[in-house]
Amino acid sequence: MNRQTQAAVLLLIGVALLHGALSDLYLRYVKEGLRPLLLAAGTLLVVTALATAWYEWRRARREERGTGTGDGDGTGDGDGTRGHAHRESRVSWLLVLPLFALVLVAPPALGSYSATHTGTALQQPYGYAELPAGDPVPIGLVDYAGRAFYGHGRSLEGRSVRLTGFVAVTPSGTPYLVRMALNCCAADAQPVKIGLIGNIPPVLQPNAWLEVTGRYTARRTRDPVNDGPIPFLRVTVARPVPTPRDPYDETWNN
Repeated sequence: MNRQTQAAVLLLIGVALLHGALSDLYLRYVKEGLRPLLLAAGTLLVVTALATAWYEWRRARREERGTGTGDGDGTGDGDGTRGHAHRESRVSWLLVLPLFALVLVAPPALGSYSATHTGTALQQPYGYAELPAGDPVPIGLVDYAGRAFYGHGRSLEGRSVRLTGFVAVTPSGTPYLVRMALNCCAADAQPVKIGLIGNIPPVLQPNAWLEVTGRYTARRTRDPVNDGPIPFLRVTVARPVPTPRDPYDETWNN
């Protein structure tokens, strides 16, 4: 791969990073807090590509001025050595095909299949922030799960909560509300699950997003995949909602 091809590939990668970071596409791959780093990386790649192309253009101009022989055809230096450079293999351009695939065909966020085949990642938190006033109080699914299981619901007593997640249904028919939690990127995403009881819609479509309102219940179970803890929520109201802008829950309780 010659310098011009390298510059073109760098430019394409940089533009793809900037496109993803300036839109919401990057949220399919990494957590929201990494957006500044993606912007910086994309900008650096674009600048490097342009600098490389400029350097190669200047070098080619200097070679033309320094090695031309004035033989009238501009194709050689008199000894037949110019014009015989080997052409670069076009196979190198195949390197950009995965890039176009990522930009044009963005993969969906991880959903119910991953949730039912991966054990819950709920971990004991160090502490709990005081819940804000209001009823119902909006709360993250991971936060609720930690308070319900490890805090034994003490901080939830007498409160109605509202949380959002996607539906996963176990082979035995138990409905879960799930959010995939991130440490860094989608490659390390792991589910946190809560079971649903009470006023549940009669038909639940896996991967459908629900906003549920309910109250703490002491019911709990163990994840059959990794024996991890799964608390429950007693649902009073459930309604379908669109997929959120950021489908991952990056807040870990550790």
